[in-house]
Amino acid sequence: MTLETKKFSSYQILVITILALTQFTVVLDFMVMSPLGDKLMKAMQLSTQQFGIAMFSYAFSAGISGFLTAGFADSFDRKKLLLFFYIGFIIGTLFCGLANTYPLLIAARVFTGLFGGVIGSISMAIVSDLFTLEQRGRVMGFMQMGFGASQVLGIPISLYIANRWGWQSPFFMIVVLAFIIWLVLTVKLKPITKHLEVKNKDNALKHLIHTISQKNYRIGFLATALMSLGGFMIMPWGSVYAINNLKVTEAQLPLLFMISGVATLVIMPIIGKLSDKINKFKLFTIASAWMIVVVLIYANLVPVPFWIVVVLNVLMMMGVMARMIPSVALVSALPELRDRGAFMSINSSLQQLAGGIAAAIGGMIVVQKDNFSPIEHYDTLALVVAVFVGICVYVLSLVSKIVRDKNKA
Repeated sequence: MTLETKKFSSYQILVITILALTQFTVVLDFMVMSPLGDKLMKAMQLSTQQFGIAMFSYAFSAGISGFLTAGFADSFDRKKLLLFFYIGFIIGTLFCGLANTYPLLIAARVFTGLFGGVIGSISMAIVSDLFTLEQRGRVMGFMQMGFGASQVLGIPISLYIANRWGWQSPFFMIVVLAFIIWLVLTVKLKPITKHLEVKNKDNALKHLIHTISQKNYRIGFLATALMSLGGFMIMPWGSVYAINNLKVTEAQLPLLFMISGVATLVIMPIIGKLSDKINKFKLFTIASAWMIVVVLIYANLVPVPFWIVVVLNVLMMMGVMARMIPSVALVSALPELRDRGAFMSINSSLQQLAGGIAAAIGGMIVVQKDNFSPIEHYDTLALVVAVFVGICVYVLSLVSKIVRDKNKA
């Protein structure tokens, strides 16, 4: 393939931009729970276990939704599917902002997860349809910028307005922004129906069973689940640990997330390009070792100057992103065209379920005596994360081999 054929067309650039913006709102909706954790736990008098359940409820419903939609994900125009689930996500996020009790919050998070949890898999299927494997590293790098942008812009702004108008206000902000993006998607995104020409003629249940029955697909699913277990187990407690253990102030917290987010925005396109130029698995392995070292250092800190906390957070995000981009690119190369939507739905489901389980487990490992005390056993949690990261390296090596053999065939 020549260098010319690897360049993005103007429409591909438009698709990347729209999907990245969609990703921004969905990621922000999930990610904002972590920095709001300390404020939310104090406002509703929640324990670490209850907050862990709040995180788990979104992930659990998102996972169930992914499995339910997997069977028919390849039977519809991907644009229509994206629009349907995105408007449901917007309604669910509105309910989150209106929640004023813990049970209502849980119900709203479940509703939001039912719709929001599928959006990532639909976006990934669209990317796999419109971009070659040689392009996907760069595409993943740009799409994952929604993650960094949520920290650079979304989380600091969310924390600021939460300090002024309450923890519910960030959800209203997301609703307004997401509805504008939904309108743009409606007008600008072309129908995506190529997969319908080669779709599996089985019914939804048979198509689901067919996809799960493929051994190579199951290895990819396992790699994705392990990625989530390693990442989401420690993430929900970021703001609680920073404020109560490291003595970061509420005024400094938005700055901490903003700097980490800026670093992420800079890092992700670089990682995306590296992922397309060098061996994806080798990059993943180096990043995993990096992440283990940084996480273990960070989890054993005592109160230190703010700049040290910032530097370690940036280094940790480098490891997280440098693992995520090549792993997603490799796993996306496993499914055949006719199975792609189902594969991505199941993959997203397992990612969400594993992330929710990780948050729930994390809530059982860490302990906080009251809402103003330091959290305990954070170092133990980091050790558990390190083990899962190590196991994930082995499983992704199997994925890499499958993809390499597939490309040779």
